[in-house]
Amino acid sequence: MSAASYLASATPLRLAMGGATVAIPILAVEELNDVALGGLLVAASLAPAVVAAPLVGAVLDRTRRPRTMMAIAGAVSALGLGLGALLGLMPTALVALALCAAGAAGPFFMGGLSSFVTEEIPGERRAYALDALSYNLGSVGGPAIVAAATALGSARIAMVAMAVAALVGVAGTLATRLRPRPAQNRSIWRTMGAGLRHIALHRPLAVVTTSGTLSQLGGGALSVAAVVLALERVGDADDGALLVSAFAIGGLVGALATAARPGRLRPELSMGLGFAVIGLLTLAAAVDWGFAWTLVLIGLSGLFTASSSAAMLLLRKQQSPAPLRGQVFTVGAGLRATAAAVGAALAAAAAGLGGTVLILGIGAVWVVSGALMAAYPRRAEPLDA
Repeated sequence: MSAASYLASATPLRLAMGGATVAIPILAVEELNDVALGGLLVAASLAPAVVAAPLVGAVLDRTRRPRTMMAIAGAVSALGLGLGALLGLMPTALVALALCAAGAAGPFFMGGLSSFVTEEIPGERRAYALDALSYNLGSVGGPAIVAAATALGSARIAMVAMAVAALVGVAGTLATRLRPRPAQNRSIWRTMGAGLRHIALHRPLAVVTTSGTLSQLGGGALSVAAVVLALERVGDADDGALLVSAFAIGGLVGALATAARPGRLRPELSMGLGFAVIGLLTLAAAVDWGFAWTLVLIGLSGLFTASSSAAMLLLRKQQSPAPLRGQVFTVGAGLRATAAAVGAALAAAAAGLGGTVLILGIGAVWVVSGALMAAYPRRAEPLDA
């Protein structure tokens, strides 16, 4: 499978889920004038992924037809998002159920697909650099398409566009050659138990998982902190979107650079230093030398997200035996998604402290996340050798 084939499969699926979280609350306001319902429906589309992640990983580790499973998951997501577009036209409970189904299928391609990338694209570093690029394209492209569709039409059209994107990803999946993992003679529940034990007790992987999860407390808090800081500095909440966009664009530029020329540092150093630099630049952005200063520093911090994420994905692969690799990736992705949600909630609860304090807190979280990588064993041998 070529890099283009992988991106054609992974990017539309990830773009669809990223864009849907933006479109759902807008649709709830447009159709029912209910902001709170929009938040609940977003939660309905995200929460099942956390619960389903270990089971999805075990399924991918055991199935003899991973490509078929991936295509089915993408189709379920497309159907769920398509039905989600009918909010206001069909009972809300059914819409919530459809979004739950879409969310439960998410770990197949938001984590699970990453566990196969090095088997399909030659060169570990290049493979995970491209995988990080796929995530960044999805996180930037999805909301951008939603913004355009909403401005030119409606949030309902935006949701339909996300469902179509998922179907495009399904078509792309059919062109892949995802190979099954070694056959196992234990039950799926024992497979799940073995995977969770490995994540928790294998020190190199536990360090990577803890650091990667903690970092997303800061990542998730940024969207809230940016609005609070914009109100504090320039008196306009809309400028908070500029800060978030600067971080996302920085991430996309960094992903393109990493994909073009993967780094040569040891992955544990790349991950730790990347997180630390993001934190230091964020701390510098808290200094009130004008909104332009803050905007530039936040954008620069985003440049380092792709290289550190690619290193994290590579370490997951190196420190996971093939029969458990799917679980390592899906559980890791689920923990990071949960941490991002918790970070956003904590930032909202602490909004009264002011934007400067929130940005300082986010920077500190990133620095601590990077520092945790100092606990990575220096002589850890790859388990996939």
